[in-house]
Amino acid sequence: MDIRTYEIHGFTEALIENGLIVPTGIAGAYGRGPVFEDILRRFDDLVTRTAAPDNAQELMFPPILARALIEKVGYMDNFPQLAGSVHSFRGSDQQARELSARVHAGERWEDLLAPTDVMLTPAACYPVYPTFSGLLPAGGRLVTVMNWVFRHEPSDEPTRLQHFRMREYIRVGRPDEVVAWRDAWLQRGLELLRGLQLPVDSDVASDPFFGRAGRMMAANQVDQRLKFEILCPVISREKPTAICSFNWHQDHFSGKFGILNADSSVAHTACLGFGLERVTLALIKTHGYDPADWPQTVRAQLWP
Repeated sequence: MDIRTYEIHGFTEALIENGLIVPTGIAGAYGRGPVFEDILRRFDDLVTRTAAPDNAQELMFPPILARALIEKVGYMDNFPQLAGSVHSFRGSDQQARELSARVHAGERWEDLLAPTDVMLTPAACYPVYPTFSGLLPAGGRLVTVMNWVFRHEPSDEPTRLQHFRMREYIRVGRPDEVVAWRDAWLQRGLELLRGLQLPVDSDVASDPFFGRAGRMMAANQVDQRLKFEILCPVISREKPTAICSFNWHQDHFSGKFGILNADSSVAHTACLGFGLERVTLALIKTHGYDPADWPQTVRAQLWP
């Protein structure tokens, strides 16, 4: 029987007291202490070792994307509430003096900034899809990335962050190849996390589409079983936290970027992502605040 308590503020306070996270004064944006970072990196290493036989090509991208790319993939149509736009000052000397005067007077000054050509990355897989454009090799391609992601969801809940890291794998190829890969990784992910003695389970899920039309899209996503999540109780028994997701995009991205299979048919894409901060918090919630006290079988996997 699970006798742990699931009180959000108590968990946050304990994380701070144990030096695992560092308050910044910003909701959903805390610093990470050395032990927290060590756990996170050790888990990412475990995922990388587990996936090594797949021979995924590893790519690295900055935490910003071209505004044009965000528009092209339809993010502002579906998730405008989560977007983060980068603005900067482009004015004259007089406007600069006005901006400074407003800052020192405690007045609002944001209207003196203008949008730049970049936005904060809302999904780690987004910069990968343009690299697939054109004809794919036989069997498609597999890419992995680990990247910072931003979503405007300010919250005092420790698992709901405005900035976090994802280890993602992105598969492109024929529909049957892509779906089989996604489904196999769902089981693989469950086995990996259960091997760390996390009380996880999986369920069909949907993305947080915006508005009334978004609710219809979410229902369609569930009906077609396009998205699955692995869930673990971290801040609630009744509403466990999604710590990993598995998504089949069908031809959404391949149609936009002209991604074709070797036989010139339209390719499909899928991705899976481990939320590294959320998995770290799940491990801490399950096994305690000091990794030295964790079960030896868990430690042996993370600190081989």
